[in-house]
Amino acid sequence: MQQTVQLFSLSTCGHCKATKTLLSECAVKYEFTDVDLLTGKERAAILEDVKKFNPSCSFPTIIIGETVIVGFKEQEIKTALKIE
Repeated sequence: MQQTVQLFSLSTCGHCKATKTLLSECAVKYEFTDVDLLTGKERAAILEDVKKFNPSCSFPTIIIGETVIVGFKEQEIKTALKIE
């Protein structure tokens, strides 16, 4: 069974784009939210969610099962996904 993967990203962030590319290349199903494209209460609510996992609220913030990875760290992502 594949782990749940959630990505909080910015639409203009190069590291976020690299993370999306890596997940896609590894054929990983994931959900993502481009936080900068949200507005108002929706954006505020998502930022509160991000802060629960990453108090500095930086991007990308990747949640793989119970593992939280902040930033594009290819090897950490692959390890969390159990991909070589």
